[in-house]
Amino acid sequence: MNNLTNQFENQYTPQYQQPNVLAQASSNREMEEVKGAIFMARQFPRNVFQAEQRILDACKRPALAGTAVYQYPRGGTRVSGPSIRLAEVIAQNWGNIDFGIKELEQREGESIVMAYAWDLETNTRQTKVFTVKHARKANGTVKKLDDPRDIYEKVANEGARRVRSCILSVIPGDIVEKAVVQCDETLKGNSKGPLKDRVANSLKAFKNQYRVTQEMIEDRFGYNADSFTEVDFLDLIKIYNSLKDGMSKVDDWFDKNVTKKSSSKLSEDFNQEAQPEQQAEGNGEVNEQHTGKIDSNEFELSFE
Repeated sequence: MNNLTNQFENQYTPQYQQPNVLAQASSNREMEEVKGAIFMARQFPRNVFQAEQRILDACKRPALAGTAVYQYPRGGTRVSGPSIRLAEVIAQNWGNIDFGIKELEQREGESIVMAYAWDLETNTRQTKVFTVKHARKANGTVKKLDDPRDIYEKVANEGARRVRSCILSVIPGDIVEKAVVQCDETLKGNSKGPLKDRVANSLKAFKNQYRVTQEMIEDRFGYNADSFTEVDFLDLIKIYNSLKDGMSKVDDWFDKNVTKKSSSKLSEDFNQEAQPEQQAEGNGEVNEQHTGKIDSNEFELSFE
């Protein structure tokens, strides 16, 4: 009688009260994977000097150095730091690190996401749990995202910045600083082509990608683009990387109300010197001091 009663009770036990076998199996599998990763990290510990050298060698690649540092304004000053791409390369070459993002829960209109970075060798872990709204703001309006692909891209974009922060929290700070310095040296020593051509290409990229005109950039730096130095060019790259990674917005850097194109001081001086020559020619006289021809391309560069 007791056996029949037990069978009856088990048969009609609500589903939520029954143990979830699949959940337990998944949990056990994940636990075994973590144990295996920790065991391998302890069996094959990183060589700090070799890991540092691998990171610096990676930073000597111009393609990585060009996207290694971002920059954005805060409180009237400029804040710069390693970009998402550089943080990933540092973690990959440092070794024995597990990092990424996990979508813990997806609700109506939002997702709960966790970003993490775990040094398996030292058992140092950094996690960040945050909420991502399924919406995107554009042109002053908020658009709700319904397409699963758009939602995935929004979650991945928001999570990448948190992963970057987590990675930099578990990597020694001096290693990160050396990587940034090496990237700057790579950009300075491996620049291809004349500076004016590289500046012109960057101005075109700003205009095509973010509708940032040459006048807006010149207003930001305080002088004309034909006066940009290598340092200014590097700052321009950092601003572009900041916009690309979503660390800042166009309004944080540039004044969209700037429409008047300012001429360079060298151009103004040339015009002032040309006026007496024109007056002399009008009177049938030639001023010998201004008979030489000057090519305008020597001091003014057009980016159109």
